[in-house]
Amino acid sequence: MAGQSIRKIVVCGALGHIGSRLIRSLPGHYPGAELVLVDNLSTQRYPALFDLPAGVRYRFQELDVLEAELAPLFDGADVVLQLAAITNAAGSFEMRDKVDKENYLATERVAAACLKTGAALIGLSSTSVYGTQKEIVDEDCGLEDLKPQSPYAETKLREEALLERLGGEGLRFITCRFGTIFGVSPGMRFHTAVNKFCWQAVNGLPITVWRTALHQVRPYLDLEDAAAAVRFIIDGGHFDRRIYNVLTCNSTVNDILDVIREHVPGITVSYVDTQIMNQLSYHVANRRFQDLGFRFQGDLRRGIADTMRLLGGLRP
Repeated sequence: MAGQSIRKIVVCGALGHIGSRLIRSLPGHYPGAELVLVDNLSTQRYPALFDLPAGVRYRFQELDVLEAELAPLFDGADVVLQLAAITNAAGSFEMRDKVDKENYLATERVAAACLKTGAALIGLSSTSVYGTQKEIVDEDCGLEDLKPQSPYAETKLREEALLERLGGEGLRFITCRFGTIFGVSPGMRFHTAVNKFCWQAVNGLPITVWRTALHQVRPYLDLEDAAAAVRFIIDGGHFDRRIYNVLTCNSTVNDILDVIREHVPGITVSYVDTQIMNQLSYHVANRRFQDLGFRFQGDLRRGIADTMRLLGGLRP
């Protein structure tokens, strides 16, 4: 798909951390295309709709993808992005059934409507599906390395399997296992590293680190890279029914804290217990996505600086 041939893009979960950045990034890349924004406003992120770029064919639909008739909404769409989900992995232990039902069902209904209308689907999964002692893990790893450590991650694996089945029925899709997002957007949240650490630092709070995690390596994705990856997929028509790891870097919590100290030197660390990923440390490979021709250009230091600048008025 060339940029100039795109007529309609639908973003489900449009007002979240990722979606609110994408809906500002996509229009300039696809002039003249209609951008349909779908969100149920359950998180009340109304400001994500403020100050949208002028001259763009936006259409906002306050709808719940679990209940709405989606096929008419997707009719004529070239691409649908499925971002509608509960994304709090650490908090998913307290709402296991809700996450399993709502996230999986949302993806099932969106994918079924894409299959019916012929729209291509970008499905978002997570690198949190990995749970391995290997130093490096990639998309071809065995089942022994897919040991999701939270109900959220377990559901993501089920969603991946669902899309694979529907691919056998003709669904055009790509599954992206995103690393932990960092970077600023109108709908950003602060429940995961790196953003949570920045929030705690500027408010003079102890930075809460999982007791075993300080030197464990984890994958992170710059929001700028996330937006660029989506555009790259659409432009290249990379709906090949495969899974791709999409991440900017592999870093330790200690790496992140060192960068934050450049802005707030006096941070303190408080170690807390967690049910997630005890004793696990690994690099996630992103070579498969790079082999398509994509080049990651995000930067952890820049992303933290941008977040700190946004929160500058709170700095101690």
